[in-house]
Amino acid sequence: MKLALRFLGVGNAHAVELGSSAAVIERDGQPLLMIDCGPDALTAYLDHYRSAPRAIYLTHAHMDHVGGLERLFFSTYFDASQRGHLRLYAHAALLPILQSRIADYPQVLAEGGANFWDAFQLIPLSRGFWHQGLWFDVFPTRHHAPMTSFGLALRGSVVWTGDTRPIPEVLASVADANELVAHDCVLHGNPSHSGIDDIEREYPDGLRQRLVLYHYASLAEAAALRQRGYRVADRGQAMALQAPHESACVRIEPVA
Repeated sequence: MKLALRFLGVGNAHAVELGSSAAVIERDGQPLLMIDCGPDALTAYLDHYRSAPRAIYLTHAHMDHVGGLERLFFSTYFDASQRGHLRLYAHAALLPILQSRIADYPQVLAEGGANFWDAFQLIPLSRGFWHQGLWFDVFPTRHHAPMTSFGLALRGSVVWTGDTRPIPEVLASVADANELVAHDCVLHGNPSHSGIDDIEREYPDGLRQRLVLYHYASLAEAAALRQRGYRVADRGQAMALQAPHESACVRIEPVA
């Protein structure tokens, strides 16, 4: 099994030219799990894979991370082979926010007869979830209000922080097996996002060497972060991942 992390977009909400921050975990060259679905992330996904996503994990409900779901509703609802099969994984605490932000329009179809969630298989979760024989841990991050934003970890392979301030106490637990850690970082931090000074103050050297930074504000910021000695993700870039820890895997026997 060969895993990779492909960055569909690497910019923050203002860096339109860098694409909405989103990624895909690939297995043997095929998409396994999409992370977030901002306004242009679905376009980037379709351009690369030539087919619709089959599974998406949502970190939080800001529109630069979920703004593509309405478009995905229409393409999925009217495709009988897709309707009700596209898995949306989201922490249970996000469900009221997702409902009010993207699903509570009075008539999702002008003709009536459809609910927003009819297009998807919505899977609420708390500690984590199984997907295609792999266990993904889910953890809260520090982004705006508590319990409104969550990261993702595949033990031994990759950690995706989503939008966050530094979370050293969390990463000490979920990123302790030499995983690649994709981390939110801008050049100058603010109350919702990590700055490079925050990263250098809060994280030990060993962890910082495993970071790859994304969700930055411009190409100039990316260059400045690289000058500080950090790996910075580019839009469209794929990074090879280590095989997951055996504790995160289960063999699925075919059904006779």
